[in-house]
Amino acid sequence: MIRHCIGIDLGTSGVRAEILDAAGASQGALRRAWPVGFRNEEPGGPDDPEVWWAAVADLLRQAARRLPDAPVAIAVDGTSATLLAVDGAGDPIGPALLYNDARAVDEGEHLRGIAPPSSAAHGASSSAAKLLWLRRQGWLKGAARVLHQAEWISGRLQGRHDRGDENNALKLGYDPMQGRWPDWWLRELGPIADLLPEIVPAGTPLGRITAAVARETGLHRDSRVVAGTTDGIAGFLATGVDQPGTGVTSLGSTLVLKQLSEQPLFDPAAGVYSHRVLGRWLAGGASNSGGAVLAAHFSPAEIEALAREIDPARDTGLDYYPLLRPGERFPVSDPARRPRLTPRPASDARFLQGLLEGIARIEAAGYQRLQALGAAPVTAIVTVGGGAANAQWTALRERITGVPVLRAEHEEAARGAALLAGIGAAAI
Repeated sequence: MIRHCIGIDLGTSGVRAEILDAAGASQGALRRAWPVGFRNEEPGGPDDPEVWWAAVADLLRQAARRLPDAPVAIAVDGTSATLLAVDGAGDPIGPALLYNDARAVDEGEHLRGIAPPSSAAHGASSSAAKLLWLRRQGWLKGAARVLHQAEWISGRLQGRHDRGDENNALKLGYDPMQGRWPDWWLRELGPIADLLPEIVPAGTPLGRITAAVARETGLHRDSRVVAGTTDGIAGFLATGVDQPGTGVTSLGSTLVLKQLSEQPLFDPAAGVYSHRVLGRWLAGGASNSGGAVLAAHFSPAEIEALAREIDPARDTGLDYYPLLRPGERFPVSDPARRPRLTPRPASDARFLQGLLEGIARIEAAGYQRLQALGAAPVTAIVTVGGGAANAQWTALRERITGVPVLRAEHEEAARGAALLAGIGAAAI
């Protein structure tokens, strides 16, 4: 019987691991930052998969020293749409294309003409566009599979690289409603369609770790690997939210909304897509508004000090739409949407409050959009991200959304991955 689970989260700044016991209690959290010499010019983490593996193996060694000599279950989450090609042995063919790599502009435009509107394959940074770009560059010679970041690490743990998970596969063109690669995509890929992995639901038991991995990490040879997910979904799982009427808002550099739904919700015109997670649907969207706009005007210390001057019960009357630059994704997809940040009052505290109100109105409109598509009305919102700690922002969000706003007890994606590993372990 497996009594401990390990979740691995490959993020933009490094790798995190969390160990949970059978009751879901944390038995330790570990972290390793990406080496400075491997950072890209822009944040995003290294594109060398061997650097990923070195960090993961190090954290697994540390975890093994904390645990009894018994099998564990492991699940991995990674950045969505980070893609790489591998040969028959699972070795990477060149560097990975990171989640924020948007060089496949022509391919994204081509996909707009062939992919149905409900597909998540749209956009220059999608995995599907990246695959077409690799094909055009001739970089797929000798490739046996294309995999996402989490899928490759899971494959390395178990010594086979032919399977992926439904959540990572979404941006590679996978159809979660039909549960297969769609015909339009197979026709487009032709001979290279064989590079697509077999897709299984997140949380599916995949197999044991290899003897080599057991020796390298010190983990028990009978430890199991469970199909992982994306970092965003792992973060959602960490919150423990399991009711359709509870929304989960991430107040990071951008504003991300997620909500469980009894049915899949898709509306590309509003930036809404759905993942299938543990037999249920998770719908959501991401606005370009968020904390990055605040950071462009104020330091964290200034925000903290100015927020204390805010009366969240009194509206400023400022009708801001806070964006860093033109373009919005959700609750309406509008590449031409322009920021609206005027007039600027003389009071910095009043200006900050106007920004916070504008972001809160986008949040409220986002949940209203999900409801219009068929989601349950939200009766509460659980918040993750740095903005969750701002009491004044929380209070004015409650005023604008009309529902209680709570801070998540847990939000680390590594914990969500560990919970997923536990679900897979229970199915063994």
